[in-house]
Amino acid sequence: MAEAERSGGRAAASGDEFLLALDVGTQSVRAALVDLRGEIAGIVKTPIEPYFSERPGWAEQRPEVWWGAASRSIREVLERSGAARGRVVAAALGTQRGTYVNVDGDGRPLRPAIVWLDQRKASTEGLIPSAAIPLLRAAGAWSFIEYVTRYCRSNWIRQNEPETWRRTHKFLCLSGYLTHRLTGEFRDSSANVVGTMPIDVKRGRWASRWDVKSHLFRIEREKLPDLVAPGEILGRISASAAEETGLPAGLPLVAAANDKACEILGAGCLEPDLACLSFGTIATVNTHGPRYVEVQRLMPPYPSAVPGHFYTEIGVLRGLWMVSWFKEQFGLEERLRADRENVAPEDLFDELLRGVPPGAMGLVLQPYWTPGPDIASYAKGSIIGFGDIHTRAHLYRAIVEGLVFALREGAQLTERRTGIPIRKVRVAGGGSQSDGIVQVTADVFDLPVERPHTHETSVVGAAIDAAVGVGLHRDFGAATAAMTRAGRAFEPIRENVDVYRQLYERVYRRMYSRLLPLFQEIQQITGYPEGAGGEPGRKT
Repeated sequence: MAEAERSGGRAAASGDEFLLALDVGTQSVRAALVDLRGEIAGIVKTPIEPYFSERPGWAEQRPEVWWGAASRSIREVLERSGAARGRVVAAALGTQRGTYVNVDGDGRPLRPAIVWLDQRKASTEGLIPSAAIPLLRAAGAWSFIEYVTRYCRSNWIRQNEPETWRRTHKFLCLSGYLTHRLTGEFRDSSANVVGTMPIDVKRGRWASRWDVKSHLFRIEREKLPDLVAPGEILGRISASAAEETGLPAGLPLVAAANDKACEILGAGCLEPDLACLSFGTIATVNTHGPRYVEVQRLMPPYPSAVPGHFYTEIGVLRGLWMVSWFKEQFGLEERLRADRENVAPEDLFDELLRGVPPGAMGLVLQPYWTPGPDIASYAKGSIIGFGDIHTRAHLYRAIVEGLVFALREGAQLTERRTGIPIRKVRVAGGGSQSDGIVQVTADVFDLPVERPHTHETSVVGAAIDAAVGVGLHRDFGAATAAMTRAGRAFEPIRENVDVYRQLYERVYRRMYSRLLPLFQEIQQITGYPEGAGGEPGRKT
């Protein structure tokens, strides 16, 4: 494992109180000390292996990997903080979404966790009455119902590992597992429970036995943890967790939310006309507000880090992962140079962007390396327009542009469904540190794009929940006003806007429907992706 990245942050002012925020992502675990102005006094980032794979398409991880990285990161940030250590008054955590852990009565994992990137599929047999399938097809709902039912992790474990399911005391999201490691309680934030779980998102509680989700995602109620709203106390740091992390025993652990919700809150994107674009492993466009709006039919919005609020989301499952893919497959020069100059390879990719004009001289990319629920299961990523003038720099620019085109498409769908025009954009996630990526975003969206005052918005969002939970800020409005603000702004470049508008409307928007029949032929001929089929996706 690579050595943890460290930052001392600013010097702690005497009398400051600090929140310990833990962000457990797909590729790293961050522990940060955040003050009441949203400034990061210290942060430790520990890289982790995202998953291991025993079979094609599987993605699993040993839960102890996350706990080990989390406890080490917490201990190190506390040790490096000096006087600040004694002024930590609360903790909160946000984690990756859709990763699940089966544990016994003592909280010990019974099998490796199934990570959100996993592609295994359960059978729908016995879950959906055969007589109902024609009706669902006629209503245009079968493709979506089949997708979510087959990707339900509890369904797969019940069908393929019945003994594991019998022994399961609790079926937990990763956040619930880490909450138990920190407090000894089987509890979780209602804003952490997303995906194929029987959750009533509107009310922030487990679905009733009559709710259709209880039939599609079959988990006995006694196997689920108790739920707590964001900003309420989940529990207190146990003696054993205190020994491993260095946190004081009895410190309150406040319920926060999933990492994307924390990111939106930490970016200060709480107005419905202010979109938050996240350039993370999943790239997303999100809007936030008190209304429950299904932007994609049958897909509920996600629970916000602010209780009683929701955020809409359209995502590209292999978002900034494509930049990592490019780095591994085509970025040897940058990797070697980065080692020599002691910088991140991604910092050098902006040079590739600057060397290629907008539109990548005719290369256009469709970023469906992994299709989502609104995309046909046999769809694939594609790049069209190659010629002998193209280099890897053109390919990199096409990756960035295609990703932003997909996010613009999601933003337009969001505007249609909510009826609220997006007037400004803020960017978060690792990719937001790239000036080139942010400028492409401003040009494609033809809108001002702002960075928050820090790119570590997930830890700031979790810290806001903690601050409200222990009364350091009176409410979420006051906390957000005090702890978030805009940083540098990027304005659209007019000549670039015109190029992107035409490529988006005349080429990108047509690629999916025109290539979809060929993708289906590829699947039928090669058998890849295995098990794909069914109805075309509902992309609109």
